[in-house]
Amino acid sequence: MARKHKHTEIVEIHHTPEVVEIYDTTVAEVDAMEAEMLEYENPTLADVVELDPEVEADNAKRGSIVRTAYKKLYAQRAAEAGQGKVAQRSCWDWLAQQLAGECLVDSKISIERFLTVLDANGVDHSRWTNRAKGWEGRLRMTGRLALQKVVAAQGHLRTADGDELVAPADWVAKFTN
Repeated sequence: MARKHKHTEIVEIHHTPEVVEIYDTTVAEVDAMEAEMLEYENPTLADVVELDPEVEADNAKRGSIVRTAYKKLYAQRAAEAGQGKVAQRSCWDWLAQQLAGECLVDSKISIERFLTVLDANGVDHSRWTNRAKGWEGRLRMTGRLALQKVVAAQGHLRTADGDELVAPADWVAKFTN
């Protein structure tokens, strides 16, 4: 099945209907998040909360596929909760916290460990082979979105070590269609 993407040419998808459903839902979720984030485009957070200086510098950089408004919102939420640099770089929901515990080594993601978590949960990452600049971030974000759907559907996260962590009911409800 061929799909037309905004930023790429036609992409061939040779997977089950579930993969197509995950893709379609993800696009809808991103559109909804973008609409919700419009109100966060302009405020400066430095007057409201104290952000990690390294996070502030990263947020100011151009060229990221993550909108500045999202970065600011993530940093604001984490700073308000008294969380540090790692939390200020993600949405810091239940899954983000579990992945941080599983995959971060000295506040940097271990791609090997992350791929092991994806494998443990049946997320096929074999088609994500682009290794151009920024590939780690794209892999992490794409993998997280696919993993989010799987975990919400099964109600638990399988860790790299084989443990099963039960997802909170409110988190599951938020990400179940």
